[in-house]
Amino acid sequence: MTEDNTSSNGKTPNIKDSLRPPLAKRFYASASVAERPDGYAIQLDGRGVKTPGKRDLLLPTRELADAVAADPATMPLTRLVNTAIDAVAQRMEEVADDIVAFAGSDLLCYRAEAPQPLVQRQSDAWDPVLDWAKQHLGSGFHLRAGLMPIEQSPEALTAVKAALSGLDALTLAALHVVTTITGSAVLALAHLRGRLTADEVWAAATVDETWQSQQWGRDTEAEALAAKKRAEFMAASLCLHPRR
Repeated sequence: MTEDNTSSNGKTPNIKDSLRPPLAKRFYASASVAERPDGYAIQLDGRGVKTPGKRDLLLPTRELADAVAADPATMPLTRLVNTAIDAVAQRMEEVADDIVAFAGSDLLCYRAEAPQPLVQRQSDAWDPVLDWAKQHLGSGFHLRAGLMPIEQSPEALTAVKAALSGLDALTLAALHVVTTITGSAVLALAHLRGRLTADEVWAAATVDETWQSQQWGRDTEAEALAAKKRAEFMAASLCLHPRR
């Protein structure tokens, strides 16, 4: 967990690459959590763990620390925490801007033209969330049937940016993961603010995939990929809503 976070060509990775830094392999007999004044530290065989950038691996809550200690070398949660400490904390504005860019082409704003049952499912799942966003973020979003690009209003994008103000690095990193996996900054913010549970966000983000599966049958390769994405999503969700 102490390797460099730069690419092999010596260049700094872009934000999407940095959100999935590699983890060094290490063998150890036991993992534990130690409470410190500045957070909860992960220890392997009694020694404090460092991030790939050689910073202390610290968690804000005991629950998150216990989750990381359960399998510190491979869990999506560990990768996310490393990213928050090593990358996002140094690039907060860039990460926030990337979330705002997703809002500009938010999943919830692109609707199917047909068939009508799918159109209705999207409306049922997405319209209440957009109504919430209009009320609580202070601006609405434009919708369109089909895939032609939509230009969202500056007010809508400014409202999303304002909602990110004051977030700590781990929360912002987790919000970025939820946004990129679901394709929706609106869903991510609704989850952060407690409007939607993790299961509700996942269901809303996969309306189309669920429809396709019901029409054409299961796709084992697609299901395996979805399971991997869901594991990353749930790790991010835990960072947004840890129990204290």
